Amino acid sequence: MKYKLYQVDAFTDTLFRGNPAAVCPLTEWLSDGILQNIAMENNLAETAFYVKQDERYVIRWFTPQVEVDLCGHATLAAAFVLFNCENYVGDTINFYSPRSGELHVRKNSDLLTLDFPADEFHTTPISNEILLCFDKQPLEAYKGKTDYMLVYEKESDIRDILPHFEAISALKARGVIITAKGEDVDFVSRFFAPQSGIIEDPVTGSAHTTLTPYWSEKLSKTEMSAIQLSERKGYLQCTFLGNRVEIGGHAKLYLSGEIYLQ
Repeated sequence: MKYKLYQVDAFTDTLFRGNPAAVCPLTEWLSDGILQNIAMENNLAETAFYVKQDERYVIRWFTPQVEVDLCGHATLAAAFVLFNCENYVGDTINFYSPRSGELHVRKNSDLLTLDFPADEFHTTPISNEILLCFDKQPLEAYKGKTDYMLVYEKESDIRDILPHFEAISALKARGVIITAKGEDVDFVSRFFAPQSGIIEDPVTGSAHTTLTPYWSEKLSKTEMSAIQLSERKGYLQCTFLGNRVEIGGHAKLYLSGEIYLQ
């Protein structure tokens, strides 16, 4: 059997920047084992699979090692594929995740905006396990549904920090977000998830479901600009809507092709 496969750089308007995601449209679900093997073979941070169901698209996301609850950049990439490669008609795509519920993507010219549920997070002690993760001590620590978030004093802390991946892997979480107030944007961040098969994620849309409500309260504003300071960098426009967040960005198609399953 042959299946379409796309690779899209998300949260960037420049090729070889942002976060690459694979997108595999399906007409019906393959077994979980095959989905995981495809993601492992792609060897990208995320592979998104979707199946059309009535007027919405059921979507799932896999790293090379595990299925995850939510992925922003791969959802943005899947929407880009539907709008630009799969002849979708309309300005809003309704996705549904069995793990995260209703997700929407709106198109305005070439800007795509995710509409995701806001994360629920709480303060947590800065434990010795957390201190071992990086060479700089955070000011605050929080725990969301899947990730830790550590807050630092300034942007250079985020840019220059030294992660200790073995210690990060030992945390019981999908990964760790680190963040600080930005110099030229409202806030900056990085994301590390070696325990999920992602050493450092270039741009993490789902992390901004935690970052957006946090920085909205800290900065007393609902609309914010953000940069994820990975080597590839990603640029995001974030809006806090109470129990939902909007995360906007651009995308670029890198490749389209077919995969063959015997």
